[in-house]
Parts: sequence; C-alpha cells; structure tokens
Amino acid sequence: MTHQPPPQAGPSAPRPGLPPGEYTPWVTRVLAWIIDYIPLGFLSAIGVVAIVTIQKIETICAADETGLGIGEVCVTGRNGPALLAWVIFALALMGALAFAVWNYGYRQGTLGSSIGKSLMGFKVVGETSGQPIGFVKSFVRQLAHAIDGIPCYLGYLWPLWDAKRQTFADKLLKTICIPT
Repeated sequence: MTHQPPPQAGPSAPRPGLPPGEYTPWVTRVLAWIIDYIPLGFLSAIGVVAIVTIQKIETICAADETGLGIGEVCVTGRNGPALLAWVIFALALMGALAFAVWNYGYRQGTLGSSIGKSLMGFKVVGETSGQPIGFVKSFVRQLAHAIDGIPCYLGYLWPLWDAKRQTFADKLLKTICIPT
C-alpha cells in the first residue's frame, strides 16, 4: 500500500466554510454591478433619446366654422416618435439585451466573472464545487436577483450580515462570490 499525499487545493478548488473575510465584500459587489450596468445604461439611453428627440412634426389645419371670419387655423407640433426612432430604440435595447446575455450568461458562467467582477477582482462560483457555474445557472442567477428586491431590496442588503455574504439569489442557486 502506497501512501499518497492529500490533493492540494488549487485557487479554484472549493473552500467550504471560509471565514467571512474570504468572501467578496458587499461594497465590492455593488461597484462591480455599477460597472456592469454602464454599457446597459448607455445603450438604453441611446434608445430613449431617439424616442424623445426623433419625432414626427405635423401640421393640422381647421377651417373656421364659427362664422367669426377667423379663417383657417393651423397648429404645428410633434405627433409621436417617428419610425426611425422606434428602429433605433429597438436596436439599442436588443444590443443591451445581447450584452447582458453575453456578460452575465456566457462570460460570468464560463469564466466566473462578468466585466465588472473581473475589474473588481472576484468571481461567482458554485458553493460546493468552487468552479464557475455555467451559462444557464449564471443567467438564471441574474433573473433570480428579482427575488432580492422583495421586500424592500432586502436580498441585496443580505450580504452585509450574512456569514457567506450571499444574496437570496446566491442562496437559492448555491453560489458564492470569492476574490480571484
């Protein structure tokens, strides 16, 4: 019988029961969220600006039917967004959605970090595996953050006092955020 040393834990190996200081701090997670939402906000703003500014200008005239001799009265004004505005709006929102799916589904699911998380130096991994969680689970995790908003965004604040610094979505999907 040969004696083999226990396997060494690598940087992505699971580390159950980490002390609270080993999990990613709440402020770092918030900063990563802000970074991740800058492109989404920018693309969405392009669409909204198009809807607000590219308007159909129409003139409507009415004949004087009162008999007061005013003549024809015309009014010129905006009559809602033009077709071009709706096209720009739709393309901008589709771009934002595509970015979100890539950043949170593909990138975070395969690498463990969205752009914001990479810049802030942490990743999302499975609580027991210590590995990136994959496209589907990462995308579902983002959708599950809706639960964090019930009630009064309590789930987003939960990492402030939770031992593993998990949101409700993290607890539901058994994920943790750890420094890279």
